[in-house]
Amino acid sequence: MSIPWRDAMSQALYGPDGFFVTGSGPAAHFRTSVHASPAFAGALLRLVAEVDSALGHPPRLDVVDVGAGRGELLHSLLRLVDAAPAVGGAVGVSGEPAHSGRSGRNPSWSGSPETLTSTASDRRSPDEPSLVADRLSLAERVRFTAVEYADRPENLPEEINWTAESPDEINGLLIATEWLDNVPLDVTVHTGDGWRYVLVDPDSGVETIGGPVTPADLDWLTTWWPSPASPASVDSDLTGGSTSTDATSGSESGFRAEIGRTRDEAWANAVRQISRGLAVAVDYGHLRESRPVDGTLTGYRGGRQVPPVPDGSSDVTAHVAMDSVASAGAAVARCAYSLVLQREALRALGADGGRPPLSLAGTDPVGYVRALAAASAVAELTDPAGLGGHLWLRQPVGIPLGPAVAR
Repeated sequence: MSIPWRDAMSQALYGPDGFFVTGSGPAAHFRTSVHASPAFAGALLRLVAEVDSALGHPPRLDVVDVGAGRGELLHSLLRLVDAAPAVGGAVGVSGEPAHSGRSGRNPSWSGSPETLTSTASDRRSPDEPSLVADRLSLAERVRFTAVEYADRPENLPEEINWTAESPDEINGLLIATEWLDNVPLDVTVHTGDGWRYVLVDPDSGVETIGGPVTPADLDWLTTWWPSPASPASVDSDLTGGSTSTDATSGSESGFRAEIGRTRDEAWANAVRQISRGLAVAVDYGHLRESRPVDGTLTGYRGGRQVPPVPDGSSDVTAHVAMDSVASAGAAVARCAYSLVLQREALRALGADGGRPPLSLAGTDPVGYVRALAAASAVAELTDPAGLGGHLWLRQPVGIPLGPAVAR
């Protein structure tokens, strides 16, 4: 029986036998920045330190990973934090502690600015909690929380809390790496009589056209997804005639759209749970002026791209309308947001992937080899044709927004 794509994705990904709930986890099927290089965790630790400083080094610093997979990112961060006890300790771009103690197609975007709240006074009493916390290491103050529907992995360190729901009153950093693209959403097609939902058979992936979209979804489409200049006339059955399609192609003569309203709501709710701090979403996405005509719905299994059949055997994903999501979060936080490519965000955090000068090989051979290894570790993360083309959405809540790109 055919059902809306939103319902099919929800069951296929998060049902009792869903893709993200059972099995060995996403890492066995597709490669994210978290799995590509330890340099990603190293860069995020720098971001953790920036947020910690902006908050005045609080007695408790939350680091929450939404859509945590099997906890790989927080596990890596825990190791780095344990190796860097000093507040503000440096971390190398390779993701290893430094000796001190521890994709480019679009320009940068920013949201409509709001007045930002100062985080601390220049004058503080020696007995204030923030100054007391300054004397404590980051490892003693940070609290890691993984948010995921799957059961807690057996080998996950006890220092990492595991929960199915994001905690309230977050004071620190919320990270969502390739989470929004798996938030279930509805798919529509523009026909001769306007936008209509696309239905799918969960077992076969065969699609048919359903009824007209609701007023709320029509409002989202009107605002965020431009209609085609000349609407195509599409038969009511996507599987027959000149408009035929199947789950292997994902395209037809009609103009498709993926309604991101559920992603907007999910991100707004995540931002709403932050008392003070920063929310960061890292995902592949698009902007209003460059929405894909045929949509982006696809699947992944065993390291390969496969047809988006929502039967629970594979990942089902669609790119994120990042400008719409960003607007929803900014409305909650009442602060400006930043939207940049991953390669720019990582460079701002010290992971630029630049090769060391050859002259260093003559003066410091060991240092040259280390620097070369660090550059190689970053290269995949900053490749504009790959992970470097991901978008970083940074939404502060009650703290100043530092520079998102290197200067």
